[in-house]
Amino acid sequence: MPTYIYETVGEPNTQFEVRQSMKDEPLTRHPETGVPVRRVISGGYGILQKAGRPAAPSKPKGHGCCGGSCGCHH
Repeated sequence: MPTYIYETVGEPNTQFEVRQSMKDEPLTRHPETGVPVRRVISGGYGILQKAGRPAAPSKPKGHGCCGGSCGCHH
C-alpha cells in the first residue's frame, strides 16, 4: 500500500503521510483535526527498467551532435 504526502491548506503549512490504497479517494481534510488538506505530488524514481537489469546510461549514437539524424556530417 503506497504512502501519500499531504499538506494542510493555509498557514501554517504542515505535511503528514498517510498509507492509502491507490483506489482510495484523496483526503480533503486532516483525519485528526479536520483542517483542509491537499495531496502533494512528488517526483518518484523516474526510471523504468526490466526486473533484474541495472539501468544503463544512455549514449549518443553517430557523431554526437544529435545522434546522426540532423543531417550535418562532421
